[in-house]
Amino acid sequence: MNQSKYIFSAVTAYFIWGFFSFGLKPIAHYPSLDILFYRLFISVFFLVVINVGFRRNKIKSDWNLFKSLAKKEQNKLLTLIVGGSVILMSNWLVFIIVMNHVSVQAASLSYLVCPIITTVLAFFVLKEELSKVKWIAVGVSILACGILSIGHFTDLMYSLFVAIAFACYILIQRSLNRFDSFNLLMIQLSVVAVLILPLVFLYASPIPTETIFYQCILAVVILFTIIPMFLNNFALKGINSSTVGILIYLNPIMNFVLAITYYKEKVTTLQIVGYVLILVAILVFNSQILFKNKSIKKSEG
Repeated sequence: MNQSKYIFSAVTAYFIWGFFSFGLKPIAHYPSLDILFYRLFISVFFLVVINVGFRRNKIKSDWNLFKSLAKKEQNKLLTLIVGGSVILMSNWLVFIIVMNHVSVQAASLSYLVCPIITTVLAFFVLKEELSKVKWIAVGVSILACGILSIGHFTDLMYSLFVAIAFACYILIQRSLNRFDSFNLLMIQLSVVAVLILPLVFLYASPIPTETIFYQCILAVVILFTIIPMFLNNFALKGINSSTVGILIYLNPIMNFVLAITYYKEKVTTLQIVGYVLILVAILVFNSQILFKNKSIKKSEG
């Protein structure tokens, strides 16, 4: 199978997400729940308009596929869809909090450790094999997190929550990849919109009046949600977890560079040691793939 279109989709998604701070930081003074509400409901609106207006055949095809499954399989898929929806919203909310009220570095750390956490979860949940080399990388990551927790324990917990939530979402998406990515995203966000509606009446602040809020929300919805989520879900259909594990690092690396160069966030010596260990863990974790790719290129040459 030609994987180029799937790899291109993944690279584009993670590249776009690398600039997510540009959509969130200008409205950091707004409550995180309000940002989540507007992001969610406007995303659902656009997805419904696009799918119902221009992709009815895709909806019908997925519905027929769902009806053709056994009742037990249908119930399993519904559970995965609802579970994945709730996990995704948890990831969104805590990521907004981390980006706007903790640090861009902490947001970057979330997705640096995410691929390793994804593989460890796949080992326990999906019974996928995990080599000794990768277990060493996991150990180095745990050591790095221990160092990064010194003086920043709460920040680290936020980062790990975001990473674990997105790792769980990725695993669930792999089980749902038989369905159209856009339809799936619409259904998942619609499920959460229904579940979260009571919270809107309880916790929503007065309607914002600043133009910048709506400009940023539209950027977050279209540029940093619908487009990259669709590309990410599409990519998961055609590339394996190892490839995703490497490509996803594009996002946190860009976030980290922006944190230091653009947002001028300070980094302590201990943090530098922790981040270096994370990079070592990443190299060790992906060493077998990297060396395999090199050997393939040599043999082709």
